[in-house]
Amino acid sequence: MNVRARQREVTRATLLGESRRLFAARGYGAVSLSEIVAAAGVTKGALYHLFESKAELFRAVLEQVQQEVARIVAETADAEADPWTRFTAGCQAFLTASTAPDIQRIMLVDGPAVLGWNEWRAMDEAGSGSHLADVITELIDQGLIAPQPVAPLTHLLSGAMNEAALWLAASGDPEAHLPDTRAALARMLDALRLT
Repeated sequence: MNVRARQREVTRATLLGESRRLFAARGYGAVSLSEIVAAAGVTKGALYHLFESKAELFRAVLEQVQQEVARIVAETADAEADPWTRFTAGCQAFLTASTAPDIQRIMLVDGPAVLGWNEWRAMDEAGSGSHLADVITELIDQGLIAPQPVAPLTHLLSGAMNEAALWLAASGDPEAHLPDTRAALARMLDALRLT
């Protein structure tokens, strides 16, 4: 990688890091581009060379947060040998990860508000929704879930988990409500299991 490309990557990483910190602390609407570039130690020109707008910068931060949550879910699930336990552990890890204040603010509160519900849902479906569909397909193939169309079940489960995460984020005390929410999710998932 040449020096210019390396500098571009460093600048991009710095902007994403500072933007994430500021968005998480105060919310998208309360943070100005001037604050972001000052915190990152770059010019507005450097920011606009990488991102067309504040909303595009936020979208990149949201993608980073979604990838982080996906990594947590995958690591938690992959630690389990049993396919059903892998599935349920991954679903529970999503709820737990979603209680982190920075993830709540960026992914669940500002994400739909800044990008709009349709774009936020499309990003969710492209990432975690696709992975969830793959896991459900495997569980059906293994006889752990009754044969059925995968797309509706994927949307139902994804919607339930996203709604629970949104509710936790809005509850004011997600840690207090997490155990009951995890228990409700476990009962819902167990109802799908055949064996």
